[in-house]
Amino acid sequence: MIRNMGNLNVAVPGSPGCAKALGKKGTTSDITFYNLKKGDDTVTLIEPTRHPERLAPLFYAASMADEAIVVVDEITPVFGEWVLMLDEVGVGQGYIVLQNYLTPKDLAPLLRGTVLERYEFIDPDPIALRDRLLARAHARASSQPGAGGTVPIDHHFNVRGIGTVILGGIVRGEIRRHDTLTVYPGGQTVTVRSIQKHDDDFDRATEGDRVGLALKNIDSGDLDRGLVLSNDPEVQARTRLEARATLVRYWPAPLKAGMVLHIGHWMQFIPARVEAMQDDGDWRRPRLTLALEKPLIYLPGDAAVLHYLEGGKLRIAGRVELL
Repeated sequence: MIRNMGNLNVAVPGSPGCAKALGKKGTTSDITFYNLKKGDDTVTLIEPTRHPERLAPLFYAASMADEAIVVVDEITPVFGEWVLMLDEVGVGQGYIVLQNYLTPKDLAPLLRGTVLERYEFIDPDPIALRDRLLARAHARASSQPGAGGTVPIDHHFNVRGIGTVILGGIVRGEIRRHDTLTVYPGGQTVTVRSIQKHDDDFDRATEGDRVGLALKNIDSGDLDRGLVLSNDPEVQARTRLEARATLVRYWPAPLKAGMVLHIGHWMQFIPARVEAMQDDGDWRRPRLTLALEKPLIYLPGDAAVLHYLEGGKLRIAGRVELL
């Protein structure tokens, strides 16, 4: 039986108590998931647990998110990194909770010109916020069939009596039980044995759903975070990119050949060496040639975020357009 379920994915950087107050703790690693459910509507809260020690968890949380909840108790470089990441990924809907007598005017200079300028300032009332998020999730429910589906893997494991299970969010299209999917990179084919969304069985899942897929024909040990399952013929796998970049407004100097950046896309965070840079007179909009340590999986028209881990307090460099 096909049922509708509306799911909303929400990044919650910076305040461990916020996500815990809103949902039930689920999978945890360098990112932690909290789940909120009412009827067929669900909210997945994503906390970048290992940030700011590591930058990748913040990228992962933002890249999976439809919306964000930002709890601010002081203005620090870490808060600035949240703002830059959410802006570069393009998380355009969200909420800001202020603490320690901060006011919207205090944040205004940092938010100006970013997607967070449109976020709503709200009171720290978890009951009201849960109701609001569930209503947003309900509005996203869709029964429209999709084309080929694509799922980046964020966790994987073996389950006794079931076999290999992966967790991930569908970024485009639709996946049905018994579908044959290709594993990117590598090209191995797997079959979807079953689909779960928030512990309930479904015959299909569509864009925006967070799923657990039980797979045939592969072992968990052959998988890794960042691999992508898809039956979409448009999927690309590239170890070399020529792409137009847009650097963040705070970036101090042109990128140079030989620099090692990290390119973030879906659940991938891949070292990429700048082989060449052409700026056409505007070094903040360079055309880059990048050599990647392993294939980047993407769909044409996607964007990816450039990170520079040696950047000190400024580790987010900008974004690139993928063709």
